[in-house]
Amino acid sequence: MSQTTFTKPVSRQAIPDKGGHFGPYGGMYVPETLMGPLYDLANAYDEAREDPEFQKELQHQLRSFGGRPTGLYFAKRLTQACGGAKIYLKREDMLHTGAHKINNAIGQALLAKRMGKQRIIAETGAGQHGIATAAVCARFGFECVIYMGAEDMRRQALNVFRMRLSGAEVRGVEIGQKTLKEAINEAMRDWVTNVRNTHYVLGSALGSHPYPRMVRDFHAVIGQETKDQILEAEGRLPDEMIACVGGGSNAIGFFFEFLEEESVKLTGVEAGGRSIQDGEHAARFDGGKLGVLQGCKTWILQDGEGQISLTHSVSAGLDYAAVGPEHAFYRDRNRIRFAHVNDEEALKAFGKLCEIEGIVPALESSHGIAHAMKRASEMPANSIICVNLSGRGDKDAEEVARILNKE
Repeated sequence: MSQTTFTKPVSRQAIPDKGGHFGPYGGMYVPETLMGPLYDLANAYDEAREDPEFQKELQHQLRSFGGRPTGLYFAKRLTQACGGAKIYLKREDMLHTGAHKINNAIGQALLAKRMGKQRIIAETGAGQHGIATAAVCARFGFECVIYMGAEDMRRQALNVFRMRLSGAEVRGVEIGQKTLKEAINEAMRDWVTNVRNTHYVLGSALGSHPYPRMVRDFHAVIGQETKDQILEAEGRLPDEMIACVGGGSNAIGFFFEFLEEESVKLTGVEAGGRSIQDGEHAARFDGGKLGVLQGCKTWILQDGEGQISLTHSVSAGLDYAAVGPEHAFYRDRNRIRFAHVNDEEALKAFGKLCEIEGIVPALESSHGIAHAMKRASEMPANSIICVNLSGRGDKDAEEVARILNKE
């Protein structure tokens, strides 16, 4: 079919600048005590990026420990059920520890080792970044501390147990909403105190420079594989690519290889929660405004006085008030478009993929699946959609059962 140009080409290698700015977004908004360590980290990463031995070891660990490459799966029965476009799933759920998070955890662990750090800390919401970090710490022999909101610990009890099995200390955070924002706050406090021997493995493409760029680069392998695989399967690029967006790590990794492909529509899916009313959702682009949170300038859910709003999502990994700065930059340029899916729609997509494909998706990924099902039904049969199935839903099964039983 003929393909439509969605935007002017964007040079994906041109951003961020040396200060970590994606246009007006990003930057380094941190306490003075962290400025030096962040510049040290940025310099260490720049050197590692250009070091063939580091890259060789990274690729080796992604294959041997992480389980790359992952498959691109044609969801034939889901396609038939929706009618319209073919739906392909990028199977990041097949990676070791169950999600895309292992890509970044391996990369940052190798960087911490290169910098001579002995201790690693991390935050986690859905628990997938936590278990990925705990696993790589076990693999490389780091001391490991994971911060997690108490509400997320309740929702993701299985992953808490898995982290502890891997030798990590999981510290529950009892303040505020007891979710991801509070976990990040506590991890940053720890890092300020212990920065000399500690590396903070931030789990998403947000926070202060160099994290958004670094996390994006470690996840870019997702899109690189997808491009090769869809060309082999279909002989052309997809018409649309869809991924859920919390902080945005799986999505920017999935999209990055395609940013300069004018014919491919890129769609990020946020958490619509219960409704698009204040405190009921986590759709930053449908209720947020420009502000600064936890290290960077970006779109944030906040009130008129700049206080961070309450958020809600059935998926712990999307339940966060800010979005990664690179997503905000490309939204301004109309290169990545954003939609939102509510809790009910995500739960229906979760059940549908289980029922007709035998695949249990993470609730985060279910938001992308739900939007892909809707889009497929609106598109011609010779169209192609690729969805990033960013994680598997074993961790969510108990919570889904609790919600369904309650209903």
